[in-house]
Amino acid sequence: MENMTVRLESLDIHNFKNVKFGRLSFENPRKYFASSVLGLYGQNGSGKTAVIDSITLLKLAFSGQPIPSILADYINVDSDAATMRYTLKVSNSKTNSEYHVIYEFSLRKEEDVSQHNADDINASSEHFKATIFDEVLSYTCICENGKTKMLPVIDTKNTEIFGPATKLETLTNDNKAVLTDLLVAKKLTAATSRSYCFSKELLTIIRANCKEDYHLNIIESLVHYGNFELFVINTTNSGLISLNALPLTFRYENNNKAAIGNIALPLNSTATVPENIYQVAERVLADMNVVLEKIIPGLTISIKNLGNQILKDGNIGIKIQLVSHKNSKEIPLQYESEGIKKIISILHLLIIIYNQSSITVAIDELDSGVFEYLLGELLRIISEKGKGQLIFTSHNLRPLETLDRGFIAFTTTNPSNRYIRLANVKSNHNLRDFYYRDIVLGEQSEEVYEPTNNYEIAFAFREAGESSGS
Repeated sequence: MENMTVRLESLDIHNFKNVKFGRLSFENPRKYFASSVLGLYGQNGSGKTAVIDSITLLKLAFSGQPIPSILADYINVDSDAATMRYTLKVSNSKTNSEYHVIYEFSLRKEEDVSQHNADDINASSEHFKATIFDEVLSYTCICENGKTKMLPVIDTKNTEIFGPATKLETLTNDNKAVLTDLLVAKKLTAATSRSYCFSKELLTIIRANCKEDYHLNIIESLVHYGNFELFVINTTNSGLISLNALPLTFRYENNNKAAIGNIALPLNSTATVPENIYQVAERVLADMNVVLEKIIPGLTISIKNLGNQILKDGNIGIKIQLVSHKNSKEIPLQYESEGIKKIISILHLLIIIYNQSSITVAIDELDSGVFEYLLGELLRIISEKGKGQLIFTSHNLRPLETLDRGFIAFTTTNPSNRYIRLANVKSNHNLRDFYYRDIVLGEQSEEVYEPTNNYEIAFAFREAGESSGS
C-alpha cells in the first residue's frame, strides 16, 4: 500500500518442529542500518529451518491461503499444538506515525472429516488438516500525540465469533445478519485451514461495514504485505534446479500495481509458455542481467524465441529456451553450474531487497552452491546499502566476516531456548573465529554445538563397513 512500510521485527516459536521455545529478534541491536538482515547459523537439526517455515505460516495467514496439512506434522511430538507470535512494525510516511503490531495464533492437527460422507470409512484412509485457532491481532500506535496502549483488535480466544465486545459491536452495529455472516466465516475458515483474521470473508464484512473505522488501514497493510511484499524461498527451490527447472521468483511494478509470481522454466528442453508469461520473463531477465554481468563478469542470460504455437485454449504461445551468453558464445543455460542457476533464481529478489524498504525475503540455505567469497560480498552490499529485509539460513561461515555482528544469530542445543546472539564479542574479534572457539570451549550461556567424538565416529565407520562386508 502507498506510504505504508511493513517490517518483521521479532518471532516467538512454541512447540514447532524441534523448537520448544525460541525467540528471535530481526533487528540489529548494535547500530542502525536502513536494511534489516538476519543470518541464522547452527548445526544441522537445530531449528534454522523452523524459522523459515514459521515465516511461511505468516505469509499463508496474511494472504488468506490454506495451511498445507504437512505443516501440521511439524507440531512438536510432545505437544498438541504449536504457537507462533510475530511482531511487526508498520510505518506510515504520510502521517509520520508508526504502529507496532502483534499477531499470534496456534496450529493443531485435526481429522479432515470433509473428505468422507460416511461414518464407517476404514481408518487407514484417514485425512488430516492443519487448523489455525486462538488468533489475536493487537497493535499500538506511536504518533505526535504519544503512544497508545497495546489493545487487541481481533481476539478469537474463548468467544464464539471474536472479541473484544466493543470492536465486534462497532463492526456489526447490532445487525444480526452481519453477526451470522461473521459466524459462518469463522466456521468456513476453520474448515478450510485458513486464518480467520485475514480471511477474504472477514475482510469483505469489514470493508462493507467499517470503511472509515475499525483499524482497516492496519489490516489492509498486512494483507498487502503478505500478498505482495513477503517472499519465502525454501529448499524446494534448489530441488527444482536439480530437476532441471529454473524457478524465477519476481516482483515488479506495472501501471502502479505490484505484479508477483514464480515461474518454473525448464532447463533441459524447450517449453511453450503463454505470451504474457514470456513478456514477464523477458522483463525480469533484463533487470537481472544488469547485476548478473557484474557479479559473474561477462555473463548474461536470455530467452530464445523459437516461434509461436497455438495453445490448448486457443491463445498464442511462444516456444522458448533459456540460454546464457559469455565470451561471445551462446549455450543452453542447463550447462551452467548449479551455483549460477541458484544465483539467477533468487537474483531478482535480491534486487528488490536492495531498492525497496517494504520487502521481506526469507531464504533457507542461501549459500547452497554459491562461492563463499561472492556470497559474503553480496550480503555485505545488501546489508550496508540496501533498504529491505533479508532473513537467511546458511552453513557457509564467510558472512560472519563480512556482516556486522548484529546481523547474525545462532541456534543452541537447548530446545527450550533455541536462538541467541553471541555475548562478549569485542569489536576487534573475528566473529567466525569466535564462533569456532565457542563451539570448542562453550563460553556462552547456552551451548551452541553438541560435541561429537572423532574416535567414536571413525570406529562407527569401521564397524558399519565390517557388518556390510566392505
